[in-house]
Amino acid sequence: MIKGKEAYLKKLTASMYIPSQEVGKELDGSTPPSVFIGSWNYPKVLAGPMISPLHGDTMVMDHPESWIPENKTQEEIIRYRLNLIRGKRSVKVTDIENRFIEKLRDISLSSSSIESEAQFIQAPKGMSFDDVHTPFGPSAPLERFEIGNSRWDRDLEKVYFDGDLKAADAVEDLHQRGLPFSSIQKAFSVGAMGMKKKRRLVPTRWSITACDSALGDRLLQKVRDYDIIDCCQIREFASLNNYYAVLLLPTAWQYEWMEAFLRIMGNEELIFSDFETNGGKKGYSRVGGCYYSCKMAVLEGLERERRQAGAIILREAYAGYVPLGVFNVRENVRNAMHQKPLEFEDMRAALGYISTRLELPVKSFIRQSDLLRGELKSRQTTLSSFS
Repeated sequence: MIKGKEAYLKKLTASMYIPSQEVGKELDGSTPPSVFIGSWNYPKVLAGPMISPLHGDTMVMDHPESWIPENKTQEEIIRYRLNLIRGKRSVKVTDIENRFIEKLRDISLSSSSIESEAQFIQAPKGMSFDDVHTPFGPSAPLERFEIGNSRWDRDLEKVYFDGDLKAADAVEDLHQRGLPFSSIQKAFSVGAMGMKKKRRLVPTRWSITACDSALGDRLLQKVRDYDIIDCCQIREFASLNNYYAVLLLPTAWQYEWMEAFLRIMGNEELIFSDFETNGGKKGYSRVGGCYYSCKMAVLEGLERERRQAGAIILREAYAGYVPLGVFNVRENVRNAMHQKPLEFEDMRAALGYISTRLELPVKSFIRQSDLLRGELKSRQTTLSSFS
């Protein structure tokens, strides 16, 4: 099924043309701070900074945790991202002590924007939209790259100098200290955490899923020990041409993610899904990185409330939707989990409410599902109940 979703999103992004920043072969400006590590040709990858032609504080351009709380529009977010110019240089993922990678590490661990100068081999061109990482503007190979002085975030600095701390432990520790996910992920990506002898660069899209997965696993260990909620709950949130409904069930942990793309390129109505039972999931999700971003966000909310539940998440993306990366899923579900829960006496009543909020009939999601359909069957509830 992932081939279907991947093919759909590739077709969607290929059909888009959004003008990005035009720059010449020389650029001086500020990096938010932001870096990008590619995955092509791994273990020799294209790595480099992302620089804005603006000077001063540009942190908002690579701080996705702030965009929804600050009511940034999709157009504003795209404008931020397409104003980031990607420089790149081929490096081995194990060669983390050369001066170029040290500059990328300075950027990733910095507590503020950094003044930067770049000279490219050719004028940067193009743009990139992806279902995992946030978009960025034109890119080109670097001839020369210099940065100004930086001051590292203290928590990131502490993790960097602890060569005996495992990467998963570092990710969990930084999350507990309240660092933004994006800051943790960038430090992970440039090899700034983990056992000293095992550190290496991690491609950006892989590092995002790795951090979501590591946090989700640690949170689930705690959530399994909490009392189960005593009724069905719904948490919901909508932004950036998306609607999310988080249905929490009075069961031990189980999880299903379903996402519908509705009439974005034409008349299509497509639903993709994946799930895990209480025993967990084997192998990589067929729907990609959003599965792990959503799971982490739900478990983060449950751990905060010290409760356990089964979770079924229904998402609809509407006309005007643009792939902005899995931050869109993570931050929307986080916001949903902060909402006051709506409580229902049973699953049928909860789904009846959700059906009034969806554009698709709720039975379309039920037909696509594994977990939800099984739960309804166990309660002897039929599809005709939702006609």
